[in-house]
Amino acid sequence: MLTANGWTPERRARQRELIRSWQPWRASTGPRTTTGKAKSSQNVAVGLERKARELAQAKRELMAAMVRISELTGKRSSLLDMLEWGCDR
Repeated sequence: MLTANGWTPERRARQRELIRSWQPWRASTGPRTTTGKAKSSQNVAVGLERKARELAQAKRELMAAMVRISELTGKRSSLLDMLEWGCDR
């Protein structure tokens, strides 16, 4: 049986053994220069910005759904009030 990348379980086991014997993680030092350290410290910002955009989009979608529900039912939800107050449009 092959895995998604085409490796057999035997090949995968052999590669695992080789990597454990090489222990490449022992030589990993991370950024060494001031510039490298500064660049590396900004990596988290990229992920946070993406998550903030995703959250804002989810809020907009929820708000649209809640507006539609209130239109269909003729009732206004307190959740809709909260979303309108805190939603980034």
